[in-house]
Amino acid sequence: MAKADTQKVTGLLREYAQRTALRGGNPYRAKAYSRAADSLAALAIPLDLLIAEGRLTEIPGVGEAIADIITKLQRTGIHPSLEKLRKEIPVGVLEMLTVPGLPPEKVLRLYKDLGVPSLAAREAAAKEDRIKKAKGLGAALQTKILQNLAIAKSGGGRLHMHRAAALLEQATASLRSARPELRRLTVAGDFRRGCELVGDLALVAEAPPSESRPALLESSGLKVHLADRKHFGAALLHATGSAEHLDQLRALAQRKGMRLEAHGLHKGRGVKGAKEEDIYRSLGMPFIEPELREGRGEVERALKDNLPKLLTDRPARHSALSHRRLRRHRDSR
Repeated sequence: MAKADTQKVTGLLREYAQRTALRGGNPYRAKAYSRAADSLAALAIPLDLLIAEGRLTEIPGVGEAIADIITKLQRTGIHPSLEKLRKEIPVGVLEMLTVPGLPPEKVLRLYKDLGVPSLAAREAAAKEDRIKKAKGLGAALQTKILQNLAIAKSGGGRLHMHRAAALLEQATASLRSARPELRRLTVAGDFRRGCELVGDLALVAEAPPSESRPALLESSGLKVHLADRKHFGAALLHATGSAEHLDQLRALAQRKGMRLEAHGLHKGRGVKGAKEEDIYRSLGMPFIEPELREGRGEVERALKDNLPKLLTDRPARHSALSHRRLRRHRDSR
């Protein structure tokens, strides 16, 4: 049987956590599995190497028991306990755990008492007023479900910024140890833009120039973008996003007779890519802070030198990432 890759093992461990939560009993066990799955998603070292060297317990949240589960999942693609749990609950029920404020015991009641086997079925039951009539569920739960369904549909697989901070710090420390040639490890993606829910764990690292080096190192949930010193700023800009913001920058560059690509801003034979600030300056605007890069008019405002003022705030962040300032708008976008 082929060994499972990190992404598959992460998914299986997360499923194990969800099914354990639905079964009831010790709630901390399911949370431990879930946090271990998060840590696997941010793994910067090959999982098979850690297993071969007996170093799984170096992963935050992974003790001897969870390490044994991960090893079995990686080597066989399944675990006897997971197979047993799969016989108890249909896979569609797991979707319902993504709705904020809906605990596992309520999800189980919806399935067993009302025969609601999926997210779509639960939405239908709520709209048909079936949930508020059920004993032990009620109108308040039905209202909460209807209010939070949109969040569940848009935020699936996303992490709260504080959990993302911890995982990014873990990944950074791991990379520094495993790949000492990488420098300037910098957080990018949703987290750098200050998003409350983080969908992509991304880092940018300066690597020695090499034609054979890949531009991206990717595990199950972590992307490490590699660039040399001359193209670091362009790589950071593109890894930070958002997609809408980058589309607007590309359109502006084209209007100005330039071309914006992942490795720099091209004008004639020249390329600007070492610093983000140089790219914005060459496009005729001041630097746009990451928290403003959502494609909501910030490019037009920057061209008019009318960007919103930002306040600096220092909310509690996870140790090494706590220095990164999260800015908030002083006025609305």
